[in-house]
Amino acid sequence: MFDTLIDKLKNDTYITLETTPGHSAQFMPTIEKIAELGLAELVDGFSTTDNPLAKLKYNALFAAKMLQDRFHKPVIATMSMRDRNKIALQSDLLGANEVDVRAILALTGDPATISDQPHAKGVFEADSTLLLDIISAFNSGMNYAGKPLAIAPQPIYPFAVVNSFAKNSKTLQKKIQKKIKHGALGIITQPVYDLKNAQLLLDLRDAANAECCPENKKAELILGIFPITKLRTAQFLSAHVPGIHVPEDWIEKLRIANKHSVAEEYKVGFDLSKNLFEEIKVLHPKIHLMTANQFQIAKDILV
Repeated sequence: MFDTLIDKLKNDTYITLETTPGHSAQFMPTIEKIAELGLAELVDGFSTTDNPLAKLKYNALFAAKMLQDRFHKPVIATMSMRDRNKIALQSDLLGANEVDVRAILALTGDPATISDQPHAKGVFEADSTLLLDIISAFNSGMNYAGKPLAIAPQPIYPFAVVNSFAKNSKTLQKKIQKKIKHGALGIITQPVYDLKNAQLLLDLRDAANAECCPENKKAELILGIFPITKLRTAQFLSAHVPGIHVPEDWIEKLRIANKHSVAEEYKVGFDLSKNLFEEIKVLHPKIHLMTANQFQIAKDILV
């Protein structure tokens, strides 16, 4: 299952769909919605998020296991450095490994100061490269302290994330290069909203690969797409989310549509997003689709 996913990442078209477990004791309603819409037939795999924005959610590793069991498609489970020290990280990886949750997205995580849990404290023993290093150790049959494990884990497939925009592109290249050096096989970008931005990221990926790694260690870039169907979403992403650039013409088109009607605003935003998705598929068909669990939009984009 995972070998096929990595082969598609390196040599073929590749589409994964993000799922966000809810503030609930059950993940099954999310699975049933995905099944109802037939989304598993439209993607190569899924991902599960790990308490995004430091808000309490259902566990990403358990959710990944449930998705895999239901759809027989690989799932990339996110693990955040915010909530675990190196003991907990390794323990979770060992448990996940035996039940075949073996694609891991290493994330530093949003600050605990914005959590919905009173007085929550972040762990942050290091950034996400520590988890990438732990995975490298596990793939060598050892724990992070260098002690051989009694039974070696099955191979783990590490993924990482990177911003999609920076005023200084060299800074972005260094961040990509850092993730590659620490073993990431795939690097998922924050959402992109124009082809020029996408091409720049691909150029930076090429430069980072050439700078740091032999052929067999090079990483693939996965372009993130987050459809925008509301003016306020575009304005929020543009003004308040570092590392994302929403073109001014998108905002202006949505502003005009917003004055007309809610339906027109949705249509304009959806058409912009759908067209971008189709253009990205031609430029670089390695895509991670994020819809904040708005799975009907995901289906409409994919079909």
